[in-house]
Amino acid sequence: MIREHEQEIAANLERAEQSIQAAKEVVVKGYHDFAASRAYYAAFYGAIAVLLNEGLGFSKHSGVIASIHQQFVKTGKLSKEHGKDLNWLFEIRNIGDYGGTVHVSQQQAERAIQAAESFLKAIKPLLYR
Repeated sequence: MIREHEQEIAANLERAEQSIQAAKEVVVKGYHDFAASRAYYAAFYGAIAVLLNEGLGFSKHSGVIASIHQQFVKTGKLSKEHGKDLNWLFEIRNIGDYGGTVHVSQQQAERAIQAAESFLKAIKPLLYR
């Protein structure tokens, strides 16, 4: 782990875990749009942490996602499925946050939480190697 980013990595992982918890809490209350958004952010914070671990930093969502694909999916450190999940989480978050009359379904929100948890589980070994 790159020492200069150690605190920032830990802070992003903590945010990721809190976002998963928030997603789980709001999905049971029927707030599926917000659950999907929080699930995406959980994966996004995890992605930032693993990129920081490699000495890389990005401010835009598109840069973070593209770098995950370039640095981890294409190299086989993360599965193609995790890459597809991250893309899908970004899309479903856009529906949840900006969908207007279109909303995230309960099934989509629950799938988003599972995808985010799977992504976080996959990146953790990459942080502690």
